[in-house]
Amino acid sequence: MKNFLKLLALLLPLLFLSSCFDILDKVNVKADGTGEYTIILNASKSKTRLASISKMETINGKKVPKKSEIENKINEAAKIFKGTPGISNVKTSMDFDNYIIKLSCNFKKIENINAGLEQLKAKKILGKMIPSQIYSHSLEKKSLTRNKVNTFKADYDKMGKADREVFNDAKYTSIMQFENMVKSQTNSSYVLAPNKKAVKLEADILDLIFQKKQLQNTILFQ
Repeated sequence: MKNFLKLLALLLPLLFLSSCFDILDKVNVKADGTGEYTIILNASKSKTRLASISKMETINGKKVPKKSEIENKINEAAKIFKGTPGISNVKTSMDFDNYIIKLSCNFKKIENINAGLEQLKAKKILGKMIPSQIYSHSLEKKSLTRNKVNTFKADYDKMGKADREVFNDAKYTSIMQFENMVKSQTNSSYVLAPNKKAVKLEADILDLIFQKKQLQNTILFQ
């Protein structure tokens, strides 16, 4: 698994309250390599259940996090991202009425996102299992790559039944937009936009865990 797992450990307390959530992972890369990164966790489909669970102390043997605890974690992550060279304009939003959490930032080069994630791991906001070397971009080769990472099936198998159920109806969407037109890509699971300036992948998170769908992709530009 790849991009959607980057902030999974950070948001895990909230995810464990719901078995129905969506993750949107979006990158917009300009011709000079600068761009914008956004990740959104949307659990609004389960907001009625989440509102009830938020009043509880524990569920499935786990402590139910308070809104302030989740806010503190997100704000701490944002602070670390702000201190990462090459990353700017870090923004977060937390809608606890609809249970939607968003983090976005600008980057000078897409590898700055990798460095930010390494910092989150160093500060133990992200677990060691979370991949961080996600992207590589070459202006000279006119290519952008989402790097391959090891499968997380073994970690999934170690989870209890109640924890695994969190992923049953979970969805993941990746959108990558570009100023340059796409010439080719190595992963046909990504749908190429008619204007050839964006690719999109939609998948069940379980399909990513069991590697029925792959996230790695190398994109060549015209």
